[in-house]
Amino acid sequence: MQHLVSPVGIVRSCFKEKFAIPRQPHLAPAARGVLELLPPFDQGEAVQGLEQVSHVWLLFLFHQALEDKPRLKVRPPRLGGNQAVGVFSTRATHRPNGIGQSVVRLERVEPDRLHLSGIDLLDGTPVLDIKPYVPYADAVADARNDMADAPPPLIAVDWQDDALNLAHQHAQRLGEPLVELIEQCLAQDPRPAYQQPQPERRYGACFWDLDVHWHYPEPGRIRVLDVQMAQSTA
Repeated sequence: MQHLVSPVGIVRSCFKEKFAIPRQPHLAPAARGVLELLPPFDQGEAVQGLEQVSHVWLLFLFHQALEDKPRLKVRPPRLGGNQAVGVFSTRATHRPNGIGQSVVRLERVEPDRLHLSGIDLLDGTPVLDIKPYVPYADAVADARNDMADAPPPLIAVDWQDDALNLAHQHAQRLGEPLVELIEQCLAQDPRPAYQQPQPERRYGACFWDLDVHWHYPEPGRIRVLDVQMAQSTA
């Protein structure tokens, strides 16, 4: 039996590409976005009452990771990307039906959009449903996950002086906590765990309309090298 589903909205996110997106929600509180609701859910009736809620569950599609052939096993980053486990024991993006879920903070409610923070969603993500987070039911005091029993360790992030100055300038232009966003995302070390980067190797990712580049001057430390307008928006 097949079922057809349609998005109720589209996320406009600070993350313009998959690389450097936090692997779970809330790891980067400065990560913000707007969920733009689609007709007929954009008239206000569908979100009436959400102003009483601090967080929501979003069910969404990994729209850039959809696959025709389902995977039975995946190699999650949490295990270094080298160990395969069953797909249902992970939150890997390669899902049988491409469905993901995230709990995000609801900052503000408007009739046709929801303002969100702590997101881990790519720009353009189709959202299939929105559900209020219910603390007494959704927070399980004695829950456990032996594979991921604590947040991943953070690594130190520092800046070239000119890169930090530019980041502050762009933060004022965007009206967003850009420096915090970059630091919170990079501190989780977005590179594949199996890579051992040399100091001369540069990495990059796009946040809002900016290209950010960094390198690893030594193991366990990142230095942000430059922040500049993305080529597509320059």
